[in-house]
Amino acid sequence: MRRWPQDGDEIIKHYIAQLPLNYAITPIYYRQALESFRQAALRCGATGRRTLEHWLRERGKVWARSTVQHRARIVARFLDALVNDGKIESNSISELRRQYNARSDTSIIRALMTADPDQALETLRQPRPFESPLGALMRAHVERMQRRGYRYEAAEVICRRFDRFLQQRPDLDGQPLETLLEHYGKAKATANHTAECEKLARILNKALCHDDPSRPRRPPDHRPAKQVARGWRRPYIYSPEDIQKLLAIARTYPSPRAPSRPINLYTMLVLAYCAGLRIGEIARLTLGDVDMQSGTIAIRETKFFKSRLLPLSESAMDALRALLKARQVANVSRNPEAGVFWHDQNNRHYCRASISANLVTVLRMADLKPTKGKTGPRVHDLRHTFVVHRILEWYRQGVNPQEKLPYLATYLGHRDINSTLVYITVTQELLHEANERFRTFASPGNAEPGEVAS
Repeated sequence: MRRWPQDGDEIIKHYIAQLPLNYAITPIYYRQALESFRQAALRCGATGRRTLEHWLRERGKVWARSTVQHRARIVARFLDALVNDGKIESNSISELRRQYNARSDTSIIRALMTADPDQALETLRQPRPFESPLGALMRAHVERMQRRGYRYEAAEVICRRFDRFLQQRPDLDGQPLETLLEHYGKAKATANHTAECEKLARILNKALCHDDPSRPRRPPDHRPAKQVARGWRRPYIYSPEDIQKLLAIARTYPSPRAPSRPINLYTMLVLAYCAGLRIGEIARLTLGDVDMQSGTIAIRETKFFKSRLLPLSESAMDALRALLKARQVANVSRNPEAGVFWHDQNNRHYCRASISANLVTVLRMADLKPTKGKTGPRVHDLRHTFVVHRILEWYRQGVNPQEKLPYLATYLGHRDINSTLVYITVTQELLHEANERFRTFASPGNAEPGEVAS
């Protein structure tokens, strides 16, 4: 049934009433969007694609293009709700998204707003995953590795890219695997792509060896990965003055519609610098992970499936106390499963992408990062800074950092110290302290009787 329900007006009222909308004006926008679509559906006698195109053209004469797209997404969610309740048979936007394997409803809406929607939709068409001649092999291998407990996310992305390439090159059907990999390697001339092709070759060899144990194993070639490593951007090590500047900006972050954002960003920066947490670990932190009595936080099921219990400095605990007090004042959920960091709209927790975007804005406000592009210091460089400053402090305290590296690796959640060594960036201060340590060790007063210090 594609016709608009007879009680459509009441359905709209009920739908808007059950939405968690925080601002008094928001239901007006929702009502305006849904009511205008209802009128278009009644005139056309249906809720299908043609009605949607007619409504988009009609609204485009009244609203700005961005407003039409926003209101169309409201309509799309409403149509999904009608489908779930059995009021209508299907949602045209969702149908088109599945048909063309598009990434989002917005891309479908933009295509329907063009002069030639069919052509615009065709340009959106994406190959369906794992439908190339090698698709079944790659899908089976990825699923097998995930059943064994591996996340295998990066390998799955690599396989999907290769699968799309094969679907776009039907002329290569039936060619040997070595030929397919050769053509794929020539698709891009970057060092990253060459390294990815090497990983792909090992993945496919592993999959083929599972089906045929007599097949020889492919020896790894580490040269492409080393070439990529040589081109990596050097981490930016924040100075204490930089850290103070970032924290001051976070405290006064301009956010009139979200008053809790400054204290949230401030505490995120404190944990990123004082505990070396990754952005994903900050986003997943829940109230149940924070133990104020023992002064620790639990980081659960993070990278490499590792969990760890981290003692925090007193300054970091003070920041968490202030945050939890602000949560009480804001009357936010105290459920142990609730995220530590919340924003004022619907009290939902910050996701990884929003944390990254907001902290990058802080970096730009501090003039540490250009206003556009991906150049300049990164949020992840705070983790590098944590390691360098920790080792520098050990030198100043007379502690041998090499003896402490296994503990530092555990604190950071690394599998071994080799991963931790990547984070050790030699700065002038670190070099100076290391030279002082060597000078003290090699001074004549420390030489054994009969020995000459060189």
